[in-house]
Amino acid sequence: MTTKLMGQKVQRVEDQRFLRGLGRYVDDVAIEQDALHCAVLRSPHAHARIVDIDVEAVLDVEGVHAVFTWEDLASCTPQMAEPLPLLIPHPALTHGRTQYALAKDEVNYVGEAIAFVVADDRYIAEDAVGRIRVDYEFLPAVVGVEAARAATSLVHDDVPGNVGARLEQHVGDAPAAIATAPHRLELDLTVERSACMPMEGRGTVARWDPDLNRLQVWTSTQSSTGVRAAVAVKMGLDLGQVDVVTPDVGGGFGVKINHPWPEELLVPMAAKVLGRTVKFTEDRREHFISSAHERGQVQHIEVGFDDDGRLLGLDVEFWHDHGAYTPYGLIVPIITSTQLLGPYKPQNYKVVFESLYTNTVMVTPYRGAGRPQGCYAMERTMDAIAAYLGKDRAAVRAVNFIQPDEFPYDQGLIFQDGRELEYDSGDYPAMLEKTKALVGWDEFPAFKAEMAAEGRQVGIGLACYVEGTGVGPYEGAHVHIETSGKVKVATGLTTQGQGHATVFAQLVADELGVKFEDVEVVTGDTRRMPYAVGTFASRAAVMSGSAIHLAAKRAKEKALKIAAEALEADEKDLQIIDGVVSVKGSPGTSIDLGTVSVLSNPLRYAFDEASKAATQFSVGDPGKPPVAEDEEPGLEGKDFYSPERATFASGMHAVIVETDPETAEITILKYAVVHDCGHLINPMIVEGQIHGGVAQGVGGALYERMAYDESGQLLNASFMDFLMPYVTEVPDGIDIDHLETPSPLNPLGIKGAGEAGVIPSAAVFAAAIEDAEGLTITAMPISPSELFTLRQEHTR
Repeated sequence: MTTKLMGQKVQRVEDQRFLRGLGRYVDDVAIEQDALHCAVLRSPHAHARIVDIDVEAVLDVEGVHAVFTWEDLASCTPQMAEPLPLLIPHPALTHGRTQYALAKDEVNYVGEAIAFVVADDRYIAEDAVGRIRVDYEFLPAVVGVEAARAATSLVHDDVPGNVGARLEQHVGDAPAAIATAPHRLELDLTVERSACMPMEGRGTVARWDPDLNRLQVWTSTQSSTGVRAAVAVKMGLDLGQVDVVTPDVGGGFGVKINHPWPEELLVPMAAKVLGRTVKFTEDRREHFISSAHERGQVQHIEVGFDDDGRLLGLDVEFWHDHGAYTPYGLIVPIITSTQLLGPYKPQNYKVVFESLYTNTVMVTPYRGAGRPQGCYAMERTMDAIAAYLGKDRAAVRAVNFIQPDEFPYDQGLIFQDGRELEYDSGDYPAMLEKTKALVGWDEFPAFKAEMAAEGRQVGIGLACYVEGTGVGPYEGAHVHIETSGKVKVATGLTTQGQGHATVFAQLVADELGVKFEDVEVVTGDTRRMPYAVGTFASRAAVMSGSAIHLAAKRAKEKALKIAAEALEADEKDLQIIDGVVSVKGSPGTSIDLGTVSVLSNPLRYAFDEASKAATQFSVGDPGKPPVAEDEEPGLEGKDFYSPERATFASGMHAVIVETDPETAEITILKYAVVHDCGHLINPMIVEGQIHGGVAQGVGGALYERMAYDESGQLLNASFMDFLMPYVTEVPDGIDIDHLETPSPLNPLGIKGAGEAGVIPSAAVFAAAIEDAEGLTITAMPISPSELFTLRQEHTR
C-alpha cells in the first residue's frame, strides 16, 4: 500500500531549486529582453501641498522614454486618475481615504509617489527623477497617536479630529461589572510602530501584446487575482485581457497583500502606452518609506476580577495609528479588538477603538495583523491581576480558560470577516500543562534563586493566544492528470516560502494514490486558476488545502469510473496505488492512471501510440455519445472550498530571559511553544513556520521600531539603523510541542499556522523581563537602553 503522507515530515520540494540559485523572482523576469526601467519621484516632506511640478529638464534626457505626473494619468483612462481602491469597506470606516497612483494636490507622508519616469535603465531613470522640480507649500505634520488625538492639525482637511473610524463592540455590561467587582485595575500600554522587511521588496513587470490585445503582468504580491482585477478596472480592460503571474516571492509577511500599489498600475500603463516591456524593482529605502508599516497602538484597560483572578468585566479602549491612508480598511484594529480575548471568557466585555490618521506611511497587516497588540493587552492584564493577588500567573490564566466541553464557543462579537467570533475547537487546559512542562514552569523558582546566588537576573514569561485562521470567502483548485500519469495542480493563492508545493502535493498524493514526486503544484497564476482570493491570515492550508483535497477527490471519482469501464469491474472494487488502478485482491487486473487519462478524452486523430487507444474505432460504445451527458473530456477535477466562518488555532509561548545587571542586555535562555493547528499536514513545515515567527517576534519585541521625528521624517530608514535580529539574537533551539484538536469546519480538520510564532512575542518578553527586573513594563518593543533608563527611573 502507498504510505499516507498526511502528518509526515516530507522534505520540501522547493528547497533544492532555491539553494542552487534557481529561484525566479520578478526582477529576473525579462532580464534578457530589451525592457525599460522605472524610477519614482517620492515626496521628501510628510505634509505639503503641491504648487507646481516642472518636468521640462527631463524631457530631453537621452534614454528617457516617458515621464508621468497625475495630470498624465487620465490620458490612459479616467479611472487611472482616480484614488486607489479602498479594498475592504466597513460601516465604521466613515472617513476612509486612499492615495492616488501619483499625488494630485497634496502629499501626506514622506515617500508618497509624485512622478514616474521610464528610461532605458534604472540609472538614467534615477538621474531623470533628480531633475524634476516640485514647489511645495508646507503643512504641519501629524506624527504619532498623541498628536493625532490632539488634532491641532489635520492630516486630511475633511476628516474631523483625524478619526477615520470609531468602532464599539460589547457583550454584557462591562462597566457595571467592573464597578461592582471585588478587585479592579487599570493599565495603560503602548506598542510602537514596526514593519516587515522581506528579503525581496516590491516589484512589477508588464508587457502589452498588441497582437493578442492582452496585458501580461508579473508582480511580487500575495494576491494575483486582486492585482488582476485592479489593473483591469483602472486600465479599462476586460478581466479576460489581463494575466497576472506571481513568480517566486522573497517574503511577503503582509505588506504584499495590499494591492494595487501605485507601481502595479503605473508599470502596466507605461507598458501599454510605450509598447515595450517595463520593469520596476523597489530598492530598500523605498520599502522603508513607501510600502507599509504596522503595530502602533495606545491602549487603556480597565478590568474587574474576583479573589481567584476570574474576569468579571473587561473594558478596553485603544487608539490605532493607521498612517496617511486606509487602503486595507479596519482589518488590523478589528482583529486586535476581537482576538484580544484569547482563550478566555471575560463574561462582560466592551471594546472601543479609534483608527487615526497620521502623516506617516500607511498601515496594512504585518504577520500577526493586530493579534500581537491584542495578545499584549490581555496577557499584560493577566500578569497584572496575578501580581495584584499574589498568585501564580499560570493559575490565573487557568481559571479563565474556555473549557474543552464548551466548544463551539461564541464570544458574542463580530470578527474581521463579518462572521461570528465563534471558536470551533481547542483544549486550553491541556495546552497549559504541556507548556509548563516544556519550559519548566514549576521548577523555575528554584532556578531563579540559584541564578540570583550567582549575581544573575533571570525571569520567566508566559503568553496565550487564539488566532482566527482560514478566513473566506473561498479558494479553488484544479487537479489535472496528464496522459503521462503526472498530476498538475493549480490553486490561485500565491506562495512566499510557506512550502505550498510540498504540502499541497502531499494532499493530492494521498487522495489520488499517486507518487508524491509525480505531483506538480502551481500557485499565483491567473491563467491556471483565475478565481482566488490570496495568501494572508494563515489561510492557505485551510482554504486551498481543502479545495485541493476536494478537487483531487473529484478527479479520483472520474478516474475510477473510466477505469471501471476499461477493466469491466465495479468502481467499488478498484483502488489506486502509486498511480496504478487495480482490482482489489487482483493486482494483475490493472491500468495506469496515464492510460485512464488517455481514455478520458475521445479523439478523432491519433498523435502517438497512447492516443491511438482513444480514437473513435478503439474505444467507446457506438450506442452512446463519446462524451456522456454531464461529463467533460479530460481526467481532471475542479472544486472550491468556502467556509461558514474562520477556524481558530491557538498556542502558548513561554520564555526564560537573563538581563545583564550592568548593560541591560537581554539574553534568551529558553523558548518553548505549544501550538494547536488541528491535524498537521507536515509537522516539519509547521515547526519551520513557528521558528520563523519566533525570530520575527524577537525582532518586534526587542529591536524593530520605526523612529519618526516630529516632522514626519523616518530616522532609521536603512538596515544600518533599523535593527533586526541576526542568528545570534534568535534562540539556538526552540522547544516545540503540538496539540491537535481537529476543526469540524473543513474536510481535513486543519487550522492555520503561519502567524503563530509571532503573535505572543511582545507579551511574553514583557512578562519575562518584568519578572527578571521587578519593574513594570508597559511599552514595547524594549531595548537595552530603554531598560537601562527604566532602571534609573525606578531607583529615583
